[in-house]
Amino acid sequence: MRIADVLKKKPVPDVVKIAPDSGVRELLAVMAEHNIGAVVVSADGVAMDGIVSERDVVRRLHSDGTVVDNTVGAIMTREVQTCAPEDSLDEVMQVMTEGRFRHIPVCEGDRVVGIVSIGDLVKHKIEQLQFERDQLDHYLHQT
Repeated sequence: MRIADVLKKKPVPDVVKIAPDSGVRELLAVMAEHNIGAVVVSADGVAMDGIVSERDVVRRLHSDGTVVDNTVGAIMTREVQTCAPEDSLDEVMQVMTEGRFRHIPVCEGDRVVGIVSIGDLVKHKIEQLQFERDQLDHYLHQT
């Protein structure tokens, strides 16, 4: 299974983006509104400048209680690991596990075409395994 297959099955394929000069309070409102854990940061709405996640906010909150009065650009992760639509689900799961992050933007060249979470990947991996199990069960019980 490829990342493109995962993107096709997402209920909302749009990538939620926020400008780096937006406030952290606005970021939290966007995350709550869309029920998501990470947002792509983009000054022009096209190119990716970074990514910001719940984890970024919580880590800053621990050391600086005024983080909610800051900008997204001040707390975002600038060095972003990405994947491509043609990458395999297993390879991307490995990268996310080793890097200890839960969201990864999917890019074609410089354009962000989606974002997947570890939850998205686990869900599709389970569906794939259940399908294979059902196929084996059907094969074994043919009459």
